[in-house]
Amino acid sequence: MSDISSERRELLRVSDLHVEFTSAKKVVHAVNGVNFTLDRGETLALVGESGAGKTVTGMSILRLLPDTATRIPKGSIIFDGIDLLSLSFEEMRKLRGSRLSLIFQDPMVALNPVMTVQEQIFEVLFYNNALHLSRREMEERIDEALELVGIPPSRKKSYPHEFSGGMRQRVVIAIALVAKPDLIIADEPTTALDVTIQAQVLSVLRNYRARQGTSVILITHDLGIVAELCDKVAIMYSGEIVEYGYIEDIFEGEIHHPYTTGLFGSLPNLTDDSTRLTPIRGLMPDPTNLPDGCRYWPRCPHCQERCRVEIPDYYHAAQGIHRVKCHLYNSSVPGSVGMGESGSLAAKGGETHA
Repeated sequence: MSDISSERRELLRVSDLHVEFTSAKKVVHAVNGVNFTLDRGETLALVGESGAGKTVTGMSILRLLPDTATRIPKGSIIFDGIDLLSLSFEEMRKLRGSRLSLIFQDPMVALNPVMTVQEQIFEVLFYNNALHLSRREMEERIDEALELVGIPPSRKKSYPHEFSGGMRQRVVIAIALVAKPDLIIADEPTTALDVTIQAQVLSVLRNYRARQGTSVILITHDLGIVAELCDKVAIMYSGEIVEYGYIEDIFEGEIHHPYTTGLFGSLPNLTDDSTRLTPIRGLMPDPTNLPDGCRYWPRCPHCQERCRVEIPDYYHAAQGIHRVKCHLYNSSVPGSVGMGESGSLAAKGGETHA
């Protein structure tokens, strides 16, 4: 792997991204002003409940959302200096698979049941003419990808139904890795797997990233996986990033969004079985009728009148990239929480284990 310290480290920049869907004469505000950056070789986690906008954000980067029902009214997605939103369908298609790749959540849906594993991996290489590989080189790439994910190349002529659920997930990962992309978006890659297979799949991703210097966006709700695999974390709620920072900021810092604290409070404390869970009350707001002010105020235990009417600005920590979108940290608000008063999430929610 080349020394990327002398190169431009930033690989991806998403700025003020808004994504809308039109359904039954209503507008679904799925993503509302998302901002983040990803450097080469980094792993970023998009974390939040179902409906937070994580998958829509990932699919927007890959331009895989249907044009007939999707609109991106604002924002930009810059990948290695390329404005992805300005590319034609054919130009974007050339980037997918070769430089941008996706690990789907459900291998039963992602894999074609009437094609062998070899044929499905071969398609990625065959349709990426930019790779300029001979048939023999493609065969070698297929064998290498299967070995990377722990599948003997002798099984490449098998069909998906001949594999277990964990093995099918490995095949989906092999399809994503075979072209050696610069960025992999992994959408809940371990949700349907038991903990043993989950650990093996995470090991595959970690080793591949270390070997190739590939960047990863991990879409997940599992904070144990985040702690084990990621460098940065973006906590998403109602289409917004409400907290963003390095892994140490999120797991060990003292300043947090109430939603982040709620997520950790919903985790069992494995070191103290007498501690009761504190689940977040209520539900995610209707994306066709978002509340005024802070999107989280109907569920927030610290809600103030200002929260109901005024959208909060980001509070930036003194150092680093850590930021929190919350009125709590504005010292001019009576009853606001000062630095160091909120406590670490580990203390609130207990330790997390993958």
